[in-house]
Amino acid sequence: MNGSLPTRSQVLRACRGEDTVDHPLLRAVRELTALHEHRLSTPHESACHIDEYRAREVRDIDRWVTAHLPVAHGGAYVHTETLGAILDRLARLTASAYASLAGESDWELWFAWERLAELAVGYEDLITELTAGRRRLPTGR
Repeated sequence: MNGSLPTRSQVLRACRGEDTVDHPLLRAVRELTALHEHRLSTPHESACHIDEYRAREVRDIDRWVTAHLPVAHGGAYVHTETLGAILDRLARLTASAYASLAGESDWELWFAWERLAELAVGYEDLITELTAGRRRLPTGR
């Protein structure tokens, strides 16, 4: 598992702090979720240090993926985001979805969980295309 990309289920379990698989991306997504949870209770003007740490985590994810992902076929379509950015969004949406459980609006609760589910399916589709070499990630250079 250490050289492959984690599945959607593994990522979602890691976001909830439940995954026991030792994988660098799952450790990073657990950390990103914790940072987003902390950020939800931090005043906006004080969140800069959290965002800086998140940016470093995203960069480290992208570096790991670049080193471990097979080279895409010459005609592979480029994806719009790096995997680090996607995992950061999954972490943010997980933190928001759990925070919405304490909210008063059923609509906000449904919307938060729906966005999380849609992005998780999109992650799974992307992993399938990356592994098959039909899609490639932006290099960021």
